[in-house]
Amino acid sequence: MTYATVMVHLELGQSNAHLLNVAGDVAQQFHADVIGIAACQPMQLTFTDGYLPPELIDEDREEIEREFAKAEREFHDALRKRVVGLEWRSRVTFGSLADYIAREARSADLVITGLDKASLLGTSSSVSASELIMCIGRPVLIVPSGPDALKLERVIIGWKDTREARRATFDALPLLKKAAHVSVVEIADEEECGAARARLDDVVGWLARHGVTAQALAFHPAGDDATRLAAIAQEQAADVIVAGAYGHSRVREWILGGVTRDLLLATPRCALMSH
Repeated sequence: MTYATVMVHLELGQSNAHLLNVAGDVAQQFHADVIGIAACQPMQLTFTDGYLPPELIDEDREEIEREFAKAEREFHDALRKRVVGLEWRSRVTFGSLADYIAREARSADLVITGLDKASLLGTSSSVSASELIMCIGRPVLIVPSGPDALKLERVIIGWKDTREARRATFDALPLLKKAAHVSVVEIADEEECGAARARLDDVVGWLARHGVTAQALAFHPAGDDATRLAAIAQEQAADVIVAGAYGHSRVREWILGGVTRDLLLATPRCALMSH
């Protein structure tokens, strides 16, 4: 198992330099091709908006095309000397931007995107990170604004005995095999510590059979789990956190569970997440 094709999502109207640096690192680590992708919704009207001059619609479309062209140039300029196989995709759609990227992700093993806090909280017109994670069916590497490179010295797996955590750990195997040091961490009450250690030993044993040497660490709670895990990652000098994404759907709005959302907002390090 490897990441043969990586898809990197670029936001329009801003620099994506740090994101492309990380995508380049991943591609070089795994000798992967890279697909760049961007999406945008056109200007939309409600019935009460009334008449919209055709020239305004044309101006909006021309501006979007300029932004697409700018993002495509940034993509190729950043990666053409680092990656052999490059491909660009973009789309103007009235539908969900996350749905479009999810459909295109059928071509990729791993999707890389930035974390926009406004997007995560649903107050931006950009692609919602929460919706993307929940609907894409691929592991998503979330890159905050800080890191300009992907370091794999120390990786932490935030373990819970759930489907989502098992999925995320499996999806992270290629990355874990490259890491110098892997810790499997569970936060458990004192009365649960014995059972937690047994679970962690099972995970460490499973990883060993896949060629990954890991240590098991059980911690007592201290505040909410997201803040505790972020603090542990800080103490362990972790470069990447691997965790399951927990959430539910409500009509067409995907909502991340509180712990998952808080974890993404609280940590300055990359997070690989699967649902």
